[in-house]
Amino acid sequence: MEHITYRKLLQEGTDILQNVGLQDAEIDSWLLLEYVTGMDRSYYFLKCEEEAEEEEIAVYRKLIHQREGRMPLQYLTGVQEFMGLPFWVNQDVLVPRQDTESLVETALPYVKGKKVLDLCTGSGCIAVSVTVFGEVKECHAVDLSEKALETARKNAERHQAEITFLQSDLFEKVTEVYDVILSNPPYIPCDVIEGLSEEVRGHEPHIALNGGMDGLSFYWEITKKSKDHLSEGGMLFYEIGCEQAEDVIKIMQAEGFSDVLCKKDYAGNDRVVYGRLERV
Repeated sequence: MEHITYRKLLQEGTDILQNVGLQDAEIDSWLLLEYVTGMDRSYYFLKCEEEAEEEEIAVYRKLIHQREGRMPLQYLTGVQEFMGLPFWVNQDVLVPRQDTESLVETALPYVKGKKVLDLCTGSGCIAVSVTVFGEVKECHAVDLSEKALETARKNAERHQAEITFLQSDLFEKVTEVYDVILSNPPYIPCDVIEGLSEEVRGHEPHIALNGGMDGLSFYWEITKKSKDHLSEGGMLFYEIGCEQAEDVIKIMQAEGFSDVLCKKDYAGNDRVVYGRLERV
């Protein structure tokens, strides 16, 4: 029987993650210990010199080993916060990122009392957030992956958000018209994916990353087809890669959208492009 205190167990995890060069080794090792034991910081300081239970040691070491192999922390704990809400996540969906909060925050003033569609919903973080905070009339969410939709449904149930989910290749099975369409589509150029971090490249779903040769293929397709599913004066909102603003603005303008604007995220990078459909 192994005798090891919580303090030594935490240090062991930190050392392992530091040895493979993880920048947030101390934070990640603590969050995994917190996840395994249920202890917050205050309780940990009261119990840190006590012996850890064998089962806790085994589970913690397994998780540290997976994190050492660059498995994203959020997939190990199963949770990521977004817009102040906890969301279930797994390897069927992208980990929600703070960048995407800029998309939701930009759209919120436009969704009250409106019928909203979220394309490429993934974990459902966008659809759930606008439903919870935006007082929408109705919200539908679409994804190609049924497994992603299973996760999105669980997140909607968790936050009591009334959302209609549909498995569809973009607009393929969409028949209704909306006042607002939101999308965080795949926008990474295919030849850039292999240069991404191991956490992203090796574990997050490539179907949610690959935006074609130039990263713009989904923007072209969604913008063109959105015109059949937007009401007069309807709004289209995109999350974009930080170097794609000029191209996405041109795509939307070429397809008849007016008042097309770009908004930066909290890091000062171009992150959201949006505009209004004006029919001729």
